[in-house]
Amino acid sequence: MPAVAVPPSRSDVADVAGRAQDDTGEAAAHTPAGASGVRGAGVSEVAAGGAEGGSMVVAHADSQVTAPPSLASRRSQLALGRRARSAAWTVAGVVIAGVVWSLVVASGRFPRELFPSVPEIFDAGVLLWRDGLLVEDVGASAQRAITGFVLGGVVGVIAAVVTANTTLGRRLLSPVLRLLSPIPTIGLVPLMILWFGLGEDSKAMVIALGVFVPVWINSHAGLSSTPHDYLKAARCLGASRWQTLTRIVLPEAAPDIISGLRIGAAMAFVLIVVAEMTGTTAGIGYRIYQAQLFSQADRLIACLVVLGVLGALCDYAIAAATTPITRWAREER
Repeated sequence: MPAVAVPPSRSDVADVAGRAQDDTGEAAAHTPAGASGVRGAGVSEVAAGGAEGGSMVVAHADSQVTAPPSLASRRSQLALGRRARSAAWTVAGVVIAGVVWSLVVASGRFPRELFPSVPEIFDAGVLLWRDGLLVEDVGASAQRAITGFVLGGVVGVIAAVVTANTTLGRRLLSPVLRLLSPIPTIGLVPLMILWFGLGEDSKAMVIALGVFVPVWINSHAGLSSTPHDYLKAARCLGASRWQTLTRIVLPEAAPDIISGLRIGAAMAFVLIVVAEMTGTTAGIGYRIYQAQLFSQADRLIACLVVLGVLGALCDYAIAAATTPITRWAREER
């Protein structure tokens, strides 16, 4: 009867491993110091149990395998590095601007009442904060700017879809919008007041009109520049018009649409000053107008700085929220 190979059990493997360690220890005790480096390589080899098919697995107890960092962790580290460098450059730019301003003030070429120093501007902003006026003004201006931005942005994107993807919109609506876009929004303020009064509706409409123009122009350019090969491939694959629009045209034009939205957000904070000069008792624009009437240059400049910070934060928020949408465009560069 042929012999059957029986795989070693865990107890047998443990006995073998123990005898191997004892033998190795005795051999190391009688080994000269010069030869310890030669025989020390086998000290870390230990027989492991649970081998399949009668074989024994030898493991190195002193070896540690470290997995390489994942792609997500590397991307997060790179993103943190870019943000840190961007913040450092921003701080450096602000410091340089403050130094240049201080040098101009120190030159004495302008009156101090009209050209205050950096500490005086800072003190004016702190005084507005302590009086509670700054918080109220920021809240009122932010609400009006966001309302006008949302209204103008949504209408601008929808109008761009119509003018870029429909024959009627391209031939009828697009020429009308191109004629209206050069009209300055500030010139429409009296008309908006006549139509909507001095309340919040006229201010929202002024900001919305100013946001609409850059959003429509950029979105229309992006939606009109979809490669024809993409459109032909979609038609050959049987895609409907809605599927072509939502899965090909809009994703391809996403960078241009987002650029228009970012320009529109900046335009909203520019027009908030004009919109709040009449019929308001709170807002950054109202506070700037009051500071100009009473020749308070330090307070006026402090309000302008606050307005710039609000616009920068809004632009950063839009860029951060739309990063997943436009990541493919940056990867292709």
